[in-house]
Amino acid sequence: MKVRIVNNSQNELPAYSTRNSAGMDLRTSIAEPVELKPLERQLLPTGLFIELPEGYEAQIRPRSGLAIKHGISVLNTPGTIDADYRGEIGVIVVNLSSENYTINPGERICQMVVSKYEQVVLESVGEINDTERGEGGFGSTGKE
Repeated sequence: MKVRIVNNSQNELPAYSTRNSAGMDLRTSIAEPVELKPLERQLLPTGLFIELPEGYEAQIRPRSGLAIKHGISVLNTPGTIDADYRGEIGVIVVNLSSENYTINPGERICQMVVSKYEQVVLESVGEINDTERGEGGFGSTGKE
């Protein structure tokens, strides 16, 4: 599947790192380094604009290396880019560590996964069918 993209940044186009990668790394298009203090969040531009086909979305997700090594994550995760959105892709990053972190121009800040979806029609009813799990919620199925 081909997706049309406008790249107004100085970075190369996003690409898959390996043959079986689900996500493409996106880079920031900031001109100067940005320092994130602990618990600070910032909206970072990518310079990218995409045209997704109807029935597809792009999900913006954290990069695991940034998360484990530096405590840098993406808020609103996964962020959804709808097929009819034509604005610039922006990424809300947050510093969840106890130390300042500097984001440099062109740094890989997140990954983007393109996925197919279906819209549903909700049917209002008085009750729904029961299951073995029933109303068991968070942690109800145990550790194993």
